[in-house]
Amino acid sequence: MYYSPGMDYSLEAGSILIPYRFVWPYGGNSVYLSGSFNGWNQWPMTLMEGSRTCFQSICTLPPGYHQYKFVVDGEWRHDHQQPHISSNYGVVNTILLARESDYPPPMLNPQIPNSNMDVDNEAFQRLVTVSDGGISEADLDLTRRRISDFLSSHTAYDLLPQSGKIIALDVDLPVKQAFHILHEQGIPMAPLWDYCRGRFVGIISALDFILIMKELGNHGSNLTEEELETHTISAWKEAKSYMKRQINDSARSGPRQLVHAGPDDNMKEVALKILQNRVATVPILHSNSSDGAYPQLLHLASLSDILKSICRYFRYSLSSLPALQLPVSTISMGTWVPKIGDSSRRPLAMLRPNASLSAALNLLVQAEVSSIPIVDDNDSLLDVYSRSDITALAKDKLYAHINLEETTIHQALQLGEEPYSPYAVSQERCHMCLPSDPVLKIMERLCRPGVRRVIIVEAGSKRVEGIITLSDVFRFLLG
Repeated sequence: MYYSPGMDYSLEAGSILIPYRFVWPYGGNSVYLSGSFNGWNQWPMTLMEGSRTCFQSICTLPPGYHQYKFVVDGEWRHDHQQPHISSNYGVVNTILLARESDYPPPMLNPQIPNSNMDVDNEAFQRLVTVSDGGISEADLDLTRRRISDFLSSHTAYDLLPQSGKIIALDVDLPVKQAFHILHEQGIPMAPLWDYCRGRFVGIISALDFILIMKELGNHGSNLTEEELETHTISAWKEAKSYMKRQINDSARSGPRQLVHAGPDDNMKEVALKILQNRVATVPILHSNSSDGAYPQLLHLASLSDILKSICRYFRYSLSSLPALQLPVSTISMGTWVPKIGDSSRRPLAMLRPNASLSAALNLLVQAEVSSIPIVDDNDSLLDVYSRSDITALAKDKLYAHINLEETTIHQALQLGEEPYSPYAVSQERCHMCLPSDPVLKIMERLCRPGVRRVIIVEAGSKRVEGIITLSDVFRFLLG
């Protein structure tokens, strides 16, 4: 441990100190460590052996929450890749050390191969053992109460963007044309407008296309590819509703009602509607008539929108949400690969790249999941196949020329790849985190446009350990 003059280092008998390795991997001539644990004095850091850019300092600290920064060539800096908040000392990094006396210092391996998947290399270079002690009920209750208070006091109106476009489809539009539109616009779903009734009546999504593809692949199907030219969305919805009643023997008659919200509904109500009805989005509608006819479609609210509002609101007071500082592996959130002898966990659905597209579609529907990790023989993550990937088959009528049983997942993903364009925006398909990453980091990843899930992987090998979705985060936050 480094010592600084003027500091009181006396500890109570029996106090636990935990070794921890601080790393600054971005180079510099002189680098110092400064934090709440040393009175914000500057401790010198040394270059790691064999490296010209990675500085380190191994310190023994008491358990608890600590803040720290680096002084690089006389300038105060923080590591933007690590958890950070704003405090009286500006933007600072944070760590939370559990009460374990046998805590090994995190090791750093500079020889990590580059990956085209979205994961912090610095995070993969950090192997941290975390405590299995879990989260205290007091911290969990405090975090949930403050987030619930925020959601209850802010309305769906606050979710409306300053500008943007919303695409709605008429129910009399042919199904084939609808999915061409979804693919061309790069959207996974769209609200449905019934002109005769003067109201929005439902949502068409990638799941509908999956069910249609399965129906087309069924040799006993009455629906042919040619019929998709004239088969309307309303006709498909009625047929799907009939099939569900036949399969489930449900006494409920008629199509499922559209789940929607008004601009004055609070964010908590909107989030609960999404979770309870197991939908991806809720249209925000406003009507001046008493019967709700001819409403204005203001926005398609999603859990991602609400999560962005939470992160934005608590950006400068994250210390008031202690549960978000803990490693994600220490709390009950998401779906994880069961450990040997553990039968309480739900199995995590995964497939190999040579599995058939038919197997992937069946698993998406039967397991009621929105995505499936694609892994190699060692269960290391290669890619992700999600519901929205099916709309890529609308391009050039690919759905009419492929056999679901003979087409592999790898081939299907290649069919969906767009040719290079200088105007194209690069989007990573796989968003990953480590079990040792704090809940807050998972939330920040899920705030990114188009991200609906984060894959939890083992450091270095990228072996899949779990998956956390937007719905998982909100079930945890709302209790």
